[in-house]
Amino acid sequence: MGITPDELLAGASLGVAKDAPVSLVGEQDVLALSPEMLAFLDAHVDRKGSDNFKLRQLISGIIDADTFGVEYDDRTRTASETFRARRGNCLSFSSMFVAMARNVGLRARFQEVDFPPDWTLDRDTYVLNQHVNVRVDLRGAAARAVDFNIGDLKASYEMWEIPDTRALAHYYNNIGVERMQAGDTASALSCFRRAIADGDRQFSPAWTNLGTLYLRNGHPPHAEAAYLQALKASDSDLVAMSNLVRLYERLGDREMAAEYQKRVIYHRNRNPYYRYELARRAYDAQQYDEAIGHLKFAIRKRPNDDEFYFLMGLSYLGKGDAQAARRWLARAEEVAATDALKRRYSSKIDTLLRDGGSQH
Repeated sequence: MGITPDELLAGASLGVAKDAPVSLVGEQDVLALSPEMLAFLDAHVDRKGSDNFKLRQLISGIIDADTFGVEYDDRTRTASETFRARRGNCLSFSSMFVAMARNVGLRARFQEVDFPPDWTLDRDTYVLNQHVNVRVDLRGAAARAVDFNIGDLKASYEMWEIPDTRALAHYYNNIGVERMQAGDTASALSCFRRAIADGDRQFSPAWTNLGTLYLRNGHPPHAEAAYLQALKASDSDLVAMSNLVRLYERLGDREMAAEYQKRVIYHRNRNPYYRYELARRAYDAQQYDEAIGHLKFAIRKRPNDDEFYFLMGLSYLGKGDAQAARRWLARAEEVAATDALKRRYSSKIDTLLRDGGSQH
């Protein structure tokens, strides 16, 4: 019989007592408002205004460097910690904004965003950096997505609402990774337990990170069991698959490493953003037919991404097919989310087709 999920969560082989005292922020404190936050809201938001007016006031107050200002770093913080530090990652700012928006009567909820994958390799294991933002439903107006990583957010990205329990799972999972990287095994284990409990047992990132915690503490069988549990929760979890490849390579099991490498390649090749990146590389190497092949797949999966169409137009232009290039470039302009972006595409199209040159 293999290592069970309950055994993984118990952490006995890590030498952590089940009742070991660990200092963790309570669930109710993650979205709690400080007196300073309440004072900020009183000063900058008219609680009697319309939803749209309150939303504009809140966003303006937060992004204005004279009143607040935001700065990114990799740390995950609670709502009040983020307000105090004026720093944090996407989850930190989303937590702060949700807490403040709800306090002034706005219906704000967390969203997960299908961002292009952002992986980092840390001590021989992969970590996937996921993206979270906020949806605000407005009475009398269309819902708004609020994202302080404005430069990278695109309307074509898929977004879906998640309950607060899932957002809390993200919070404890992130804190667990930070504690693991700091060498605090007991706290990391406690965080991953909490993430799995709060997000139910289908929150695969926490299982994957729990496996990495076991691996770093010298327990490859437990790491394998945790990675496999992550794949039971989500059979397309590329991080779990990739970590299994590296684990089996480390153990000398070439057959299993090759099996999971095949699965990695299969799932990765079905990701439209990965195929777009391959298309960019092919385009840079002047391999235009290869670029077009990758882009056709990417567009089938994400038919509203203007960048896919634009690169397709450039690729046909590189081949010398100006008619097809014009058609694809016009499509990029058509699906662009904003008037400013449409004008930018229109200007680029005129320049490109007139000169017959290439741009990136």
